[in-house]
Amino acid sequence: MRALLERACDLMRQAGASYGDIRVREDRKESITVKDGRPEHVAVEHHLGFGVRVLVDGAWGFFGTYRVEESQVEPAVRQAVEIARAGASLPHKPVVLAPQPPAVGTYATPHRLDPFRVPLEEKLALLAAATKAMRGPNVKLAQAFASAFRTHQFLGSTEGARIEQTIVHTGGGIAATALAGGDLQVRSYPNSFRGNFASAGWEYVQAMNLEGEAPRVADEAEALLAAPPCPEGRRTIVLDGGQLALQVHESCGHPIELDRVLGMELSYAGDSFLTPEKLGSFRYGSPHVNIVADATAPGGLGTFGWDDEGTPAQRTAIVDAGLFVGYLSSRETAPAVGRTSSGAMRASGWDRIPLIRMTNVNLLPGAAGRLEDLLADTDDGLLLATNKSWSIDNKRLNFQFGTEMCREIKGGKLGQIYKNATYTGMTPAFWASCDAVCGPEAWQLWGTPNCGKGEPSQTARVGHGVAPARFRGVQVGVRA
Repeated sequence: MRALLERACDLMRQAGASYGDIRVREDRKESITVKDGRPEHVAVEHHLGFGVRVLVDGAWGFFGTYRVEESQVEPAVRQAVEIARAGASLPHKPVVLAPQPPAVGTYATPHRLDPFRVPLEEKLALLAAATKAMRGPNVKLAQAFASAFRTHQFLGSTEGARIEQTIVHTGGGIAATALAGGDLQVRSYPNSFRGNFASAGWEYVQAMNLEGEAPRVADEAEALLAAPPCPEGRRTIVLDGGQLALQVHESCGHPIELDRVLGMELSYAGDSFLTPEKLGSFRYGSPHVNIVADATAPGGLGTFGWDDEGTPAQRTAIVDAGLFVGYLSSRETAPAVGRTSSGAMRASGWDRIPLIRMTNVNLLPGAAGRLEDLLADTDDGLLLATNKSWSIDNKRLNFQFGTEMCREIKGGKLGQIYKNATYTGMTPAFWASCDAVCGPEAWQLWGTPNCGKGEPSQTARVGHGVAPARFRGVQVGVRA
């Protein structure tokens, strides 16, 4: 493998590339769904190939192939160089990369149980037991999920980077669907959309205690059927960790991607309201809001040793006491704002170019203690838990989210259950309304395994660490 990397780098230099890199990547994925005690879906994927990226005359060229053979290196380099020269023949602003020392090293995700070595029968038994424990007169569908991902990658660059990384991600969850009287309600654990995920092994799924949580999940799905709809109005709301993680993802993570800000990502997912003149001066939220992008956080889906440009994993300040101070960037985009790369370039496979992707975009813990302490400090409000739906505009300003569960807070205690709760707002005003964030004891990393971006489309796995937080005067329900 190292000989293949050296050969590619020599050929890129000889072809006149001012910069070039090669990524040899192998991906494995396993996905399991169990329904009502029986296997419904078991899928295993395997992908292997390499991609060559070159910078020639100030323009990028990329070419990839599934044939990982030394004989294919020269044709791949030649194709990438031809594509770059074709791009350079058109009017363009030459690409300039921020300087960076070449990295040499290895990284591997710490884990105890390799999810690909755990017998399938053992995984199915764990998931089947969880679905059988989700019983109820109106629970018509009980599902359990588990997925595992492993990426093994070599990176070599003409600057001298030589990196090997093995990343392992594992996760799962359960969902109970209750149906009665023409109404359908779903309750999930530990999160919706197939559960929660982390940089870890099968031990992470075992620790979820899916079977033990299943009766509560089923009971709450049943209770939602009988619950009244969430009333409309401006209310104080408390968001639990799972919902707040998605709020951070959509209204904090995406708008800080510098390629979107600079107009390089408009057609697929829009741009961003966080334009460069706001850096260092824009009031993003209240003083309780502190956000970092941290690729070094243990257990995060956005945790690694180096990004796909060989930039070391790092922790970058994004919002400091409510003030917007940083972006997710690459070696190409960072100079536009006078910075060096924040190490956020990642590709979803050997056949895709790296893009700026979220690492672990984390809301730092505050001083409000546990969730129980925050609820006790709330006289009148709503606790919103577990995402059900979301919508946000192309600039990441106007949003609406729906949650599976809503509980009334009265005198510091949880009361009435409501169903079909939604809340809406505008990003800066919403974060300005944050007046409390729970402490380190309530802080947790959540994994988002399906973040889409780019053309051709790429799906990334990213992380968000949060503790429950409180927001004042938020519009809840459909405005009359």
